Amino acid sequence: MGRNKEVNEKVKEERRQKILAGALELFSLNGAPGTKISDIARHTGMSNGLVYHYFASKEEIYTELIRTALDRLEQACCHLAALPLLPHEKIKYAIDELVKTIRTNPDAGRYHLFVTQAIAAKNIPKEAAQILDAKRRIPYEVMAQIMEKGQQLGTVRPGRSEDLSFFFWVNINGMAQHQVMYGKTARQPPLELLYHMFLIERNSTDV
Repeated sequence: MGRNKEVNEKVKEERRQKILAGALELFSLNGAPGTKISDIARHTGMSNGLVYHYFASKEEIYTELIRTALDRLEQACCHLAALPLLPHEKIKYAIDELVKTIRTNPDAGRYHLFVTQAIAAKNIPKEAAQILDAKRRIPYEVMAQIMEKGQQLGTVRPGRSEDLSFFFWVNINGMAQHQVMYGKTARQPPLELLYHMFLIERNSTDV
């Protein structure tokens, strides 16, 4: 009995994740208004009834995707802030990891695009809007703090740290959207160009 229950729970979770992944793809490409439960069911190879077995509505799926996206981003930012690295090293690490994930995991880019669309949308589920309002500034605040500490050490370019953080995330989001649109043919410029936007390069002889 215990083994059967474990297998059943695994199957349920796999189906749930399949629904979320399919909905994310459709939401990111067609927007929420252009996506129906029947579209999600057809895209994931399930019946409408099976999708409704896991989620009561399209709005519930949408809200769960927003929660997942913001929770993951918050966790990643907390991890970055806690790393035993200097500020300029944290910035390079963040660029490397974010871009690598965007280039290798299609859902990563879709999440960036999805959240950007949600922020710009006027009529999203109330709970999703509350999650966005509570958490969407966290990545900007964390990166601004890192930029400011780097400026104090002379390794990050001058300017308002909030502005540097804004440009950091604008570039990351832009690369994510480009990756979603062009897939395998997306351009992949050298990351040194991004480093140069934020970091002051020093010669090895500098003390």
